[in-house]
Amino acid sequence: MLTAVSLGPGHESLLTPAARVALENAEVIVGYKGYMDLVPPELLQGKEIFSTGMMGEVERVNHAVDCAEQGRRTAVVCSGDAGIYAMAGLMLEALEARGLLDSVPFEVVPGVPAFNAAAALLGAPLMHDFCSISLSDLLTPWELIRKRVRLAAEGDFVICLYNPRSKRRSDHLAEALDLIAEHRDPQTPVGIVNRAWREGQKVHTCALEHVDSGLVDMQTMVLVGNSATRRVGGFLLTPRGYHTKYEVGSSL
Repeated sequence: MLTAVSLGPGHESLLTPAARVALENAEVIVGYKGYMDLVPPELLQGKEIFSTGMMGEVERVNHAVDCAEQGRRTAVVCSGDAGIYAMAGLMLEALEARGLLDSVPFEVVPGVPAFNAAAALLGAPLMHDFCSISLSDLLTPWELIRKRVRLAAEGDFVICLYNPRSKRRSDHLAEALDLIAEHRDPQTPVGIVNRAWREGQKVHTCALEHVDSGLVDMQTMVLVGNSATRRVGGFLLTPRGYHTKYEVGSSL
């Protein structure tokens, strides 16, 4: 059995019961070193552990497939949701390339993705149509990313920006925000959430024209509101539209 296990944003309370069971049942646990720190220690005891640093995704998946092909219950851990910018896709690709789709059982255990974790801390910014875009150009050409950002902004989606800024890509976030600003009011609310539900968590809101890229790194989620998003107290709210049909807030 080969299982992609979602760890959620990092807090143990947001590890789903299904993910916990999958890790309890695993004989081998594979993952990025940083994500192994998110696994409750008791779930690692007695397991064979295989981890690598950044850029070791293919090595980790190939090792996991090798173990699963041997009949060992193997779990590959991912932060957030394993099927969103994580390892579930690469695991399926590896099984397909090696002709093992029919012989190695495969499953994905879902979890709380980063944009949900960040949105919860911000209030209710994702109550209407939204999209997520990764600003990492390691696997996707930057011009294609630019196109997606521009079209999402033109379509008035709330936009969740993954992998917004790194030392190597220090200008990508500013360029993406400039593209969005062509279709948004300068006062459009933006939420910046660092390390959601982990130690060192920080939550910041500001207007689009005042975003400080220095607050953003690879462990940050940036949520840009749509034309209807507004600040409500310390929260962000993107109305679903109830106020256009009902008298919201009236007592019964």
